Amino acid sequence: MAERMGRGVRALDAELHEQVGVAPPAEPRAGKHVTGAGIPEGLIEAPEELEQRVTPLELFFDLVFVFAITQVTGYVSARPSWTRLIEGLAILAVLWFAWSGYALLGNTAHTDDGLVRVILLAAMAAMLVASLAVPHAFGRYGLTFGVAYFIVRVLHVGCYAAVARARNDRVLLNVVWRLGSTILPAAALLVAAGALSGTPRALCWVTALTVDYGGILVRGVQGWRIQPGHFAERHSAVIIIALGESIAAVGVGAAGVPLGAGELTGVLLGMAIAGALWWAYFDVVAIVAERRLRRAGPGAQVLMARDSYTYLHLPMITGIILFAIGVKRTLLHVGLRLHPVIAVALCGGVAVYLVALSAFKRRNIGSFNRQRMVVAAALCCLIPVTTRIPALAALGVVSAAACGLIACEFVRYSETRERIRHGDRRS
Repeated sequence: MAERMGRGVRALDAELHEQVGVAPPAEPRAGKHVTGAGIPEGLIEAPEELEQRVTPLELFFDLVFVFAITQVTGYVSARPSWTRLIEGLAILAVLWFAWSGYALLGNTAHTDDGLVRVILLAAMAAMLVASLAVPHAFGRYGLTFGVAYFIVRVLHVGCYAAVARARNDRVLLNVVWRLGSTILPAAALLVAAGALSGTPRALCWVTALTVDYGGILVRGVQGWRIQPGHFAERHSAVIIIALGESIAAVGVGAAGVPLGAGELTGVLLGMAIAGALWWAYFDVVAIVAERRLRRAGPGAQVLMARDSYTYLHLPMITGIILFAIGVKRTLLHVGLRLHPVIAVALCGGVAVYLVALSAFKRRNIGSFNRQRMVVAAALCCLIPVTTRIPALAALGVVSAAACGLIACEFVRYSETRERIRHGDRRS
């Protein structure tokens, strides 16, 4: 009786306040009560959030990917050769597709609790084993790499299936079936590659990459749903991870030599290029792409997620890693001429990154970024030149091209940039 009377009084009080246009007094906050663990109850219950965010477990998962790409950089830069460069890029491609699959899983699962948490932690362990085998993925640890990578992919598909069954979502189950029909055979081919050598091994790798990357195109993306904010944030984070590897490469390259004027100049030039790469993506491109993804319809969102993020972010990551390989070797011998492989990595890496960004703009907005395409072409043309001048001078050429591009865009598009980043402030 007393409880019903209390509710009636509160309802009448709220009605009176609404009539006079004054908000009723707030209810006592639960945060004033303390649980047995000494934590206020208001901190126990999570507030209702309108948008999915990247979880700490997803960021934790990324740490293994950081180590994997570090292994790729170290593998190619240790003894540069065209064969090692191609093998390193192939390893990076399969690692990327595994990472992008888990990014999509996190976008769908919406949680890092229960079974999903356990599976992700198990996948991290398998990915760590695969990462340790990276330097010999085409050699004596090829089978170790293949089996570990296969487990990573099985856990990915299995977790998807578990989420779909828990929701009783037949559409998602169909999506998982189509996904697994190409992912698992491709991963199995890498297991077979580990047991082979020579040309048969190379053919298994080529077929695996073809099946993996062509699978989504052939099997379609019907039934997928994307949380745009989370998806864009997830891929922005992986660009930061790759750029972090380039900074680490600058540090590692400089750590192995005496720090003279040439080496310190090289460090600053390498940092300037890394900063320009960061600026080229995060200043405007990432903002516009996320807005475009948010405003697209469900079907268009899925296609954009596939094309712009899963596919076109790979050459962005590749370009950054190539630059990391180039700058790492450049700083070891700033006074010597660059090895042709390192010249290609240094100049070509930045060029690939700029072309990928321009293609990203073309896919989302409908037009290429001409000045970035011009600078990319110029860097490719300068590759033979950089093999005939001191490494420090070559690094200076690339730095001038990258930083000059950013300065030109900053001046030329200052008004548009301001409106994109801070809104239209014109009265």
